[in-house]
Amino acid sequence: MLSGARGKLALALRGTRAPTSAAARRCLHASGSRPSADRSKKAEEPPRAFDPALLKFLVCPLSKKPLRYEASTNELINEELGIAYPIIDGIPNMIPQAARMTHQSKKQEETEQR
Repeated sequence: MLSGARGKLALALRGTRAPTSAAARRCLHASGSRPSADRSKKAEEPPRAFDPALLKFLVCPLSKKPLRYEASTNELINEELGIAYPIIDGIPNMIPQAARMTHQSKKQEETEQR
């Protein structure tokens, strides 16, 4: 009896297709599932710039110390640890594995070894 009702429900649902809601379109847009027309626009757009006002809120995830924005390399620098976090399309990548060691920290290590 239950399987019969389930089958009728499945048939009814297959015949109807709800229009894509605005929420569903936003989810698809955020997930990267975009029509090809959007991709051509993306290629023309310049990369988004980092907003230095965010420095008030951002700290290094390792040391919890403030970061310095370096515009020439487009990175957030932690002077204390000597690491730099990249900024990609205006979004800082604060994952420690993505950070690179800066030259300053290498010089400090060499002087400490002597």
